[in-house]
Amino acid sequence: MVFLVIIPGIPAALGNFALPMMLGAKDVAYPKLNRFSYHLWLTGALFFVIALLTKGLDTGWTFYAPYSTSHSDSAVIWATMGAFILGFSSIFTGLNMLVTVHKMRPDGMTWFRMPLFIWAIYATAVIQILATPVIGIALLMLTIERALGVGIFDPALGGDPVLFEHIFWFYSHPAVYVMVLPAMGVVSELISNFSRKPIFGYRSIAFSSVAIAIFSFIVWGHHMFVSGQSDIVNVVFSALTFSVAVPSAIKVFNWVATLYKGSISLDTPMWYALAVIWLFGIGGLTGLWLGTLGTDIHLHDTYFVVAHFHFVMVGSAIFAFIGGIFYWWPKMFGVMYNECVAKLGCFLAFAGFNITFLPQFVAGSKGMPRRYFDYAPEFASYNYWSSIGAMVLGVGLSIALYSLVRSLMGERKVAPANPWGAVTLDWQCTSPPPPHNFDHAPPVEGPYDHELVRWKESLNGYEPVDPVDGDPNLARMGSAKTV
Repeated sequence: MVFLVIIPGIPAALGNFALPMMLGAKDVAYPKLNRFSYHLWLTGALFFVIALLTKGLDTGWTFYAPYSTSHSDSAVIWATMGAFILGFSSIFTGLNMLVTVHKMRPDGMTWFRMPLFIWAIYATAVIQILATPVIGIALLMLTIERALGVGIFDPALGGDPVLFEHIFWFYSHPAVYVMVLPAMGVVSELISNFSRKPIFGYRSIAFSSVAIAIFSFIVWGHHMFVSGQSDIVNVVFSALTFSVAVPSAIKVFNWVATLYKGSISLDTPMWYALAVIWLFGIGGLTGLWLGTLGTDIHLHDTYFVVAHFHFVMVGSAIFAFIGGIFYWWPKMFGVMYNECVAKLGCFLAFAGFNITFLPQFVAGSKGMPRRYFDYAPEFASYNYWSSIGAMVLGVGLSIALYSLVRSLMGERKVAPANPWGAVTLDWQCTSPPPPHNFDHAPPVEGPYDHELVRWKESLNGYEPVDPVDGDPNLARMGSAKTV
């Protein structure tokens, strides 16, 4: 779920599709390297499938030593080598995105005319390139220790297990933002488009993406407050953890400010975007409690951490990923889905998610530990409601999937080129796009100039009415419905 879905989901999947079109480019900078990174992803996935079909994996995604090096009887080597290969896929994807943004922008698209989704993918690419080699080295050392008995992390062999934690979290906390930053970029696009307004505080959101990428490298120690670190180091990491909350909060406040007095259109992608604001708000605020020394020592390794992690990873990254799929689905396949069915899936998934994980905050605050296969009787009611919520969540996600698959079958509802009235360049070509995205280079204006032009709704989607102030170029980049 972490290495094969959340980390590559938006940067590699949606990024590969949307980013070149948003730049007005024919493709990414290195198409063959892009294809190779996909093959590496398939190979890494195969290793994980082999691990599951042989002895399974009982270490979790963290592979903590010394259990993973000498005590576990599961398929640790298959899994670590799979993650090692996936790391190269992630690095190549990040390199491709970085070069594409630098070299493939059209004339007129300056840094501050790029859509915020591109800013998010760019910041994510920096993290992928700089942080992923660290986890690759750690997993390679772990594999060598397990296979050859070399003492690196196992104290019985003269190693240091805390060293593995430092190396692992130096990558894995930035990896959290590899998952979340692209999701934030998707939400910025959805909030602006379906509010029919320019995004509030464009530059602050763009710079906050870069700030999150920078801060992500210096906060890993908050995962290790109870590992024996000195008090001074703990205080420093706690303060830095509070600092990284600032650029995240900037995004949320700016999204809400964009909604204020907007002409909000509650299409399915917007439902997911609004859900992300709620879920990420809870995930972010509970992260502050875990960054506080006094409360983290009590909450460490409890179900409070499980709930926080899922509110950020699933509630933010996955919900935004699904919202992005619904947003770009007409562009991908040239068909529209049933809005009522899609919204039902979103509602049930949102309700089920909250029913699943909100009780875990309470159970964790009362001391229910994670990574145990059983629990004390006093936690039964919380687990009961979590189980009910998980079933509702599964039904909601299944309905969402059904609405997408159903749109590809039977009497398909053909999508217009721009069904949402969006203004970014990815919506200035046909749906689905031609092989090289654009037959002619699209004109470049500001990415969120919704106020520049009025639009009318027709059978062909949104079409510009009259040019604004006699300038025909402005009529190309508007989006708001005529009210």
